[in-house]
Amino acid sequence: MEQANAASGMAVNDDCKLKFQELKAKRIYRYITFKIEQQQVVVDKIGSSTETYDNFQASLPDDECRYAVYDFDFTTNENCQKSKIFFVAWSPDTSRVRMKMVYASSKDRFKRELDGIQVELQATDPSEMSLDIVKARAF
Repeated sequence: MEQANAASGMAVNDDCKLKFQELKAKRIYRYITFKIEQQQVVVDKIGSSTETYDNFQASLPDDECRYAVYDFDFTTNENCQKSKIFFVAWSPDTSRVRMKMVYASSKDRFKRELDGIQVELQATDPSEMSLDIVKARAF
């Protein structure tokens, strides 16, 4: 059963929540990208747990918006293994204005569906979501 939000008119495909739960609970994926298609958010690509941050960045199109979640593993200064789930709103400068508006207006609604996001990043080009930025935001 999909719920549409009257404000943005955007539905969220159940598969989005299901895959996110698997990433969060079972940690079988490194990342998931989502796209808006025919008035609903759907799963776009899934990265296996062995994929790297470079793989994740390469999975985002140059000229289209996406939402994404990334499970970031890191080691703290006290040598503890930790992980944080990042939500990335990818909105490249080269994407169409209408597309940017649709993604921007639906973002908070979609993010609320994914329970367990710890950090949000917004990026319009790859430099705004470099690994260094992700590391800095994780701590």
